[in-house]
Amino acid sequence: MSPVKAAATCCAPPRAGSQMRSAAAGTRRAAGSGPAPADEHAMVRLPGGSFRMGTEDLEGFPSDGEGPVRTVEVTPFLIDRCTVSNDDFARFVSSTDYVTEAERFGWSYVFAGFLPAAIRRISRRPEITPWWAAVTGASWRRPEGPGSDLTDRGNHPVVHVSWRDAVAFAAWAGKRLPTEAEWEYAARGGHDQLRYPWGNELTPGGRHMANIWQGQFPVKNTAADGYTGTAPVDAFPPNDYGLHNVAGNVWEWCADWWGTTHPTRRVRDPVGPPSGPAKVMRGGSYLCHASYCNRYRVAARSSNTADSSGGNLGFRCVRDIA
Repeated sequence: MSPVKAAATCCAPPRAGSQMRSAAAGTRRAAGSGPAPADEHAMVRLPGGSFRMGTEDLEGFPSDGEGPVRTVEVTPFLIDRCTVSNDDFARFVSSTDYVTEAERFGWSYVFAGFLPAAIRRISRRPEITPWWAAVTGASWRRPEGPGSDLTDRGNHPVVHVSWRDAVAFAAWAGKRLPTEAEWEYAARGGHDQLRYPWGNELTPGGRHMANIWQGQFPVKNTAADGYTGTAPVDAFPPNDYGLHNVAGNVWEWCADWWGTTHPTRRVRDPVGPPSGPAKVMRGGSYLCHASYCNRYRVAARSSNTADSSGGNLGFRCVRDIA
């Protein structure tokens, strides 16, 4: 397999033997009300309107369904400025006694480079993506498995959460997951067809704008951007809509089922296919590198099964405006 055209599973491997089922939860306007009121001070109100979604950028992956460029309209909505943090998720768990799917399965995927040699040796490694290790005991509470914890990471994004975990949190908070169209509209920050949320240059003036892999993947991360793993949810400058870290840091779950064909006519509030093999995730993560993934571009896409989880996968929420 060519490292430049690596499969989307390089971004986050699926949980082996996943059994998918159709689900209404997480679709547009389907979020239930929970005991926690939505904090509008931590959200941005976006005006909605039309934008050009997708890309035909030569750096893209046509097989991922990044194109064609098409005009999409979205209704005004509120979106979280930042991804959901460990502290946010801890409040949810404290209020509901929720148990994540990773905790129920008893394991989750961790980047092998973060692990002690003893755990690396005994952990199952996917053949195609051996930099991932299925670590027994890894969960949102213990991101690198036994011996790890959330010390000094309360303001980092929660990880090891499945799509279903994200939907449960959103419902409790009186919110929902964004549609893919809403996510891209918000991530673009009001700009048309820029490669990144801030422009077309990855490091303008030599300044790092996102938490992605620096160096040679997967053997050497120079951490030139300041981080080897997750960064605080507000670590880098926001885009022009006020959203932090919509490129890099952690992949973000969207409501939509995965598909690679899109209507070319003008559409309003698209919700993706009615069913599919996996759920969409957007934004890239701290493990993304141009040599193999390059999916931190604003139009880049990937997917994973709804029960999958890993150390680079989180989410942010949206809320309808009455």
